[in-house]
Amino acid sequence: MEKDSQAIGQVAEAWCKDYLCTKGLQFVEQNYHSRFGEIDLIFLDCNSDPETLVFVEVRYRANSDYGTGSETVTIYKQQKLIKTAQVFLQKERGFLNYNARFDVVSISSANDNKESFEADWQSNAFQANAW
Repeated sequence: MEKDSQAIGQVAEAWCKDYLCTKGLQFVEQNYHSRFGEIDLIFLDCNSDPETLVFVEVRYRANSDYGTGSETVTIYKQQKLIKTAQVFLQKERGFLNYNARFDVVSISSANDNKESFEADWQSNAFQANAW
């Protein structure tokens, strides 16, 4: 069961990457790891002024019985994402002068079809109080 849900999660994450590209974001990196955790997707929003680096947490939910995807991004998870983003910025010095934001994209199956998805994109879902 866990392998099945991981596989669906990977498919949903790939779908989300394509979805955000169609919305005008420029892909930078996928599954960025640090000792603090992982950031699913990193994009550059060239449509914002100034250009903004976007750290994206993707959450797949088959149903909302236990909350929406964005509701499952706890304070603890937010802290891990912020610390991982800080590591990314320290290593990728070319992005240091960009504004940054954290988005959460909740992916759900359309009509209970695990091959067709819908997205609820929450831009600027939470703030990093101390960069």
